[in-house]
Amino acid sequence: MNRNYQGNDIPAEYSHLAELMFPNNGFSQGKPDVKTAVDFAEALGISSDYRRLLSVDKNAADLKTFLDHFQNNLDLLIQKTWVEKSDEARKEKLQDDVPVLMSLIERGNYYEAIDEFGKILEELAYLFFGAQSAKDDFTEYTFRIDSQIGLFWWYGCRLAMLKDTNKKITAQDSHILWAVLLLGLCYLTNF
Repeated sequence: MNRNYQGNDIPAEYSHLAELMFPNNGFSQGKPDVKTAVDFAEALGISSDYRRLLSVDKNAADLKTFLDHFQNNLDLLIQKTWVEKSDEARKEKLQDDVPVLMSLIERGNYYEAIDEFGKILEELAYLFFGAQSAKDDFTEYTFRIDSQIGLFWWYGCRLAMLKDTNKKITAQDSHILWAVLLLGLCYLTNF
C-alpha cells in the first residue's frame, strides 16, 4: 500500500475533510480534532457506531464487546480471503499480528496501536487487492470501486503520518489518536 499517497486523486467531496483529518504538514504540526473524526466517520458511513463508541469508557463492557466483534470480523476477513498458495504464510502472519494490535489497544497505547493497525491494513490490502495495493494509484483505484471503500483505504494510507517518534504523547494526543484509530476499527467491524 502506498503510504506516501498525497491525496491528489481524492474526490472533491472529500478533499476538505481529508485535509482536516490528515493535514499535509503532519500530526506534529496540526492535529485533527474529534469533530473532524466524527465528520470522517459520517463520510465512511459508520457514524452511529462511531459516536457511541467514542463516548464509551475505555474499560466498559460495551467497548470490550465491540473489540471482540472487531477481532472476530477481522479474523473472518483474513480467513475468507482467497490467496495463492504462495501467500498462505502471509495470511497466517497477519492473523498472528491481530492479537498484538488488540493488546496495544487494551493497554491504551494508541500511538503504537495506530502503527500496528497501519501494518495490518497494508497486509489486508494485499490480501484483498494483490499487487495493485502496492501501486501508486491504489487509492484512486479503490475510489473507482466505491467512494467509501476508497476513503477507507485513503485513511489507511495516511495513518503512517501520525507516527512521530520525537514527540511526547499527551493525554489530549492520546484521545485524538484513539478517535483516529476507532475510525478504522468501526469500519472493518462493519465491513
